Amino acid sequence: MANVHNYIEYINDLAKNDPHTLVERSETRFDNILNGIADRVEKDSGREIIMLAGPSASGKTTTAKKIAQKCAARGMQTHVISLDDFYLARSEIPLGDDGEPDFETVYALDLPLLRESLQMLLTGVPTELPLFDFTLGRRSDCVNTITLGTQDAIIVEGLHALNPIVTDALPQKNLLKLYISVSSRIYNERGKIILNKRNLRFLRRMTRDYLFRASSVENTYALWDNVRRGEDEYLFPFKNLADIKINSVHLSAPCVFRDTCLEMLRTASLSGAHARDAERLIRALEQFVPLSPACIPPDSLLREFLGNNGLTVASSGKKSL
Repeated sequence: MANVHNYIEYINDLAKNDPHTLVERSETRFDNILNGIADRVEKDSGREIIMLAGPSASGKTTTAKKIAQKCAARGMQTHVISLDDFYLARSEIPLGDDGEPDFETVYALDLPLLRESLQMLLTGVPTELPLFDFTLGRRSDCVNTITLGTQDAIIVEGLHALNPIVTDALPQKNLLKLYISVSSRIYNERGKIILNKRNLRFLRRMTRDYLFRASSVENTYALWDNVRRGEDEYLFPFKNLADIKINSVHLSAPCVFRDTCLEMLRTASLSGAHARDAERLIRALEQFVPLSPACIPPDSLLREFLGNNGLTVASSGKKSL
């Protein structure tokens, strides 16, 4: 795997003088990681369940699709399902300490149905998988029926995909556990952190929320505190259970997101700790050379946050929600 040269001086030099190389190196490094995973899945014998967990804005959705595409190119039928489809109805979600529904807990999932579905898939019988309707706050009347062939795979992506409450009931020989996150900070040559790992994920999420979810910067900040709590409590304790850890950092991202994020942060109405954090992000982003999003390939992981990702999973009949 290629090294991550996570220094702002290196990034800016390429962004200014050779932006194509900056983008290409980011994309090639990530693609090589996924090719290695697909090779491993191909070598494994029998039906495979790939559990893919990661924090918010780590790129789980695109990564799952890309792995499925690479496995399909190797002759394997590969399906992607989301743990979000196994949510309990909104009225059945357990309450947190604050008396509000805790959507982050693993117990917000229909665990018996999830375990039963995954076990049925491993036997090769046609299995009806739920589809959750987030507009209605309950399971849809439609289902997604999948039959796993003897050398096929299914990718299960979500916050709780590495939680032993989910995985311990499954045959371990059929499991490949993956953890994805932005795992590199960006420094300057003096060793000062310019953007930390959570900063890089926040910029991705803020852009996606604003452009495609009609969510303001203020709302993303308001949600982020609870998202962080959920990651700390329900995800990070299990990340070392992964067989493979995937670093989804793309060093081109701060340059590509720069102008859009600066405009959003400068015009947001924030106060207190959120305002101070926004001011720090503004100072950090101003140090990067801007790049047009048009530089990013249509199948890049960054397109999950910029839009127009152009990804499909030909072997799965599931529609995105």
